[in-house]
Amino acid sequence: MGQSIAPQLHALKRGVEVVVATPGRALDHIRRNTLQLKHLQTVVLDEADEMLDMGFADDLDAILEKTPADRQTALFSATMPPRIASIAHRHLKKPVEITIARETVKAGAAPRVHQTAYLVSRQYKVSALARILDMADPRSALVFCRTRLEVDELTAMLNGRGQRAEAIHGGLNQDQRDRVMNAFRTGQTQLLVATDVAARGLDIPQVSHVVNYDVPSAPEAYVHRIGRTGRAGRPGTAVTIVEPREQRLLWNIEQLTKSKIEMAAVPTVDDLRLQRLERTRTAIEEILARGDLDLFRVMIESLAEKFDPAEVAAAAAKLAYRARGGDRVEEEIPVVQQRREEAHRTSRRPTGQSGGRARPTRAGMVKLHIGAGQTAGIRPGDLVGAIANEARISSQLLGAIEVTDRFSLVEVPEELAERIMAALVRTRIKGQKVTVRLFRE
Repeated sequence: MGQSIAPQLHALKRGVEVVVATPGRALDHIRRNTLQLKHLQTVVLDEADEMLDMGFADDLDAILEKTPADRQTALFSATMPPRIASIAHRHLKKPVEITIARETVKAGAAPRVHQTAYLVSRQYKVSALARILDMADPRSALVFCRTRLEVDELTAMLNGRGQRAEAIHGGLNQDQRDRVMNAFRTGQTQLLVATDVAARGLDIPQVSHVVNYDVPSAPEAYVHRIGRTGRAGRPGTAVTIVEPREQRLLWNIEQLTKSKIEMAAVPTVDDLRLQRLERTRTAIEEILARGDLDLFRVMIESLAEKFDPAEVAAAAAKLAYRARGGDRVEEEIPVVQQRREEAHRTSRRPTGQSGGRARPTRAGMVKLHIGAGQTAGIRPGDLVGAIANEARISSQLLGAIEVTDRFSLVEVPEELAERIMAALVRTRIKGQKVTVRLFRE
């Protein structure tokens, strides 16, 4: 997908033994009759959970229905939610399930990842990311974003601040991808800004920092991201930027991963200034230790005849400080009050039924209007099950559920609303298709 179809048509016409394709492009060729499956022997579904998250469930069904009944099918998935199990049940015959255990780590070589989160208002996220990276000065860091647009925007911003950043997402061709990865592995690039899908399968042996520009909605995604640092016993750092409305997602990750994520304040402008001064001092000490200053000593002795030697040294240090971005104008980032206990309470608020006036929507949440209610036999548990199974979202993230005679209202995190709606329109609740839309108070 994303490549010209002409070379593919030519290759398929000549004849091939193996076809590697996205579901959408494979289905396109099947409909054009340029991909014939009647003699197909083996089907491999790789990254099945990711394909479902990207909305390819119907495409997968359509492709598999065109394949011979006696084919051999292999399905690979990092997780095994009900939707994956459903596909396996429909399309695999007496499958053998193989679970690969986690790699055993030798004593003393366990991953050591320090996890920190910064609570930031949405309008200051970009500034906070830049501030955190300026303070950390990571040797090699992976910055994860949700969308291609965010990846491109953040990469441009970071490069504009003097960082060495490259973007990697599904819009790159293989040559571009290889160039970016080679630059990152060899240290030419300090920061790699990526989407989750683009980062799948990347072989990066040493990453000092992983930065989550957003809080992943699924704890498994968070674990997968931060698992790229702290390998082979080396220390690693995981940083997450949290919007106020995402606090319940962070709490949910802590509960399900049984790990502690330290909340920290975004460094101030004074913190950054002191950090830059200290780095300038360290750089000067390293140059003094190496010596080989004869050329510059002559210049300094000449200047010392006109100015105080300490003033000359201060001027040289100021130049070094400026070279490190010291004169860049920085904005203060407002402190946001943490509400971790409130996030704990609201994430576990029980659902209920109501036939009266809709309750006010809580901050960070929106309501979905589902066109079926008690008359259709809908109960709160049916809605919870459908959302949890089809959208792969923990039921703990849902708020109040109100079921009336003809429709239902479900309170969901705002950042997950589109994902949930897309999942619900593709499934059936109590055996029937339902309409789903945002509910306006």
